[in-house]
Amino acid sequence: FMSGGEIAVTGFADYARKLRERFVIVDQDERRETIRKKTDEAARAEGLKVKDDPALLDEVTGLVEWPVALIGGIEKTFMDLPPEVLTATMRTNQKYFSLVDATGRLAPRFVVVANIDGDAEARANIVRGNERVLRARLSDANFFWDQDRKTKLEDRVPALASRVFHAKLGTMADKVARLQALAAELAPYVGADVDRARSAALLCKADLSTGMVGEFPELQGAMGRYYALNEGEKPEVADAIRDHYSPLGPSDRCPSAPVSVAVALADKIDSLVGFFAIGERPTGSRDPYALRRAALGIIRLVVENKLRLPLWTMFAKADQIYSQWQPDWHHPEVPLALLEFLADRLKVALRDQGVRHDLIDAVFALESEDDLVRLLTRVDALNGFLGGEDGANLLTAYRRASNIVAIEEKKDKARYDDAVDPTVFAQDEERALHSALEEASAAMRAAIAKEDFGGAMRKLSALRPPVDYFFDKVTVNADDARLRANRLRLLSEIRRTLGQVADFARIEG
Repeated sequence: FMSGGEIAVTGFADYARKLRERFVIVDQDERRETIRKKTDEAARAEGLKVKDDPALLDEVTGLVEWPVALIGGIEKTFMDLPPEVLTATMRTNQKYFSLVDATGRLAPRFVVVANIDGDAEARANIVRGNERVLRARLSDANFFWDQDRKTKLEDRVPALASRVFHAKLGTMADKVARLQALAAELAPYVGADVDRARSAALLCKADLSTGMVGEFPELQGAMGRYYALNEGEKPEVADAIRDHYSPLGPSDRCPSAPVSVAVALADKIDSLVGFFAIGERPTGSRDPYALRRAALGIIRLVVENKLRLPLWTMFAKADQIYSQWQPDWHHPEVPLALLEFLADRLKVALRDQGVRHDLIDAVFALESEDDLVRLLTRVDALNGFLGGEDGANLLTAYRRASNIVAIEEKKDKARYDDAVDPTVFAQDEERALHSALEEASAAMRAAIAKEDFGGAMRKLSALRPPVDYFFDKVTVNADDARLRANRLRLLSEIRRTLGQVADFARIEG
């Protein structure tokens, strides 16, 4: 429309130059930056700001060749719609950028990025045409808004029985029933009111059958909140309906209100337990049910809210709840598999924070450790301990002791993990090490019981001198078979004592 027709080129540089002369920007990054700059300038001219939307910016970058940013208006009557509806209508159907005022409130304006330029009259015609199309779209949205509010959310719940969650996991109505039971179990751990958690769980999927969510699936949850508030539901129940899908990614807001956290955890735990039980586990890049995202969501909900949540217990409870709806359901292996899966996700989540993956492995290996907040406190204490000279040397001694015991057990086809017999000791270094191990073990148990993991590490530091003296002065493979076996049991005691803090065999470096 704007160029004179075909061109002849001699190479890529000539191609790009001549296209620019004919109103085509070839370079994608340049187009993206041009759109960003022009939309920002158009918004500032109105005293407004473009609502941040990287995905829409990328999409528009691929749709236009010669970006021209124009401001259009939204009729006042439509501003009573929820802002999420206005934004979804503009971005999904029309690829418009929403504008906000200085307080962050949605403004009755939008930016359309046209692919053609012209004089003032031509620009005005483009704006009028886009406003006319938007008016029709918003009229449809307004109709859905009015119609949806005529039916209460609770009355929509039975319709979930016709929506399949998964062929092997039942309908959405089945899932909602499980969520109610699981949210009630989770509520005491997160400080939520049990009845309100159950109410939010009952209603959290009800908006799936509304006209608005049918038109804009990305508004599920958000619309449920508006409809719940319209019906007089408690604000924390309404917020939980909106928040139970969150967090959807690392940059998404993480819920902190107790009822929201309870239902969000229930939704993710139910999905993980169900899909793991039926063998639908992520493999390689394949993760059709977004289970990795669900696991990362659980991690963020627990860690950011500092929840003391026994995950193994909750996974087992979710598995038990499934069995109430499916009598032949029996998957006792799932809780442990999910803990291992969460450990892998936790390593990914903490990699950018410089937390060593092997330390997470070493602490997660403790059978009793399924509390993420406590686990990370342990990891931090272990990291500090190993960063010092005593820790590094004790890790070396641990490996030496473990290797000697493993070699001798394999050779003798025997185990040396029985209790040490102090009456067999022949050297002071044996007695000193045994005494130090007993003292450190008792002190560490007391420190760990109080979750004083830094104190437990300090008790470990006290073991370094007697361990060093033992290896300097004592021959483990003595000629006396009884003495040799007792010394091997003493080395096993080193491994057992350090194992109260972490599985040192999993620590690298």
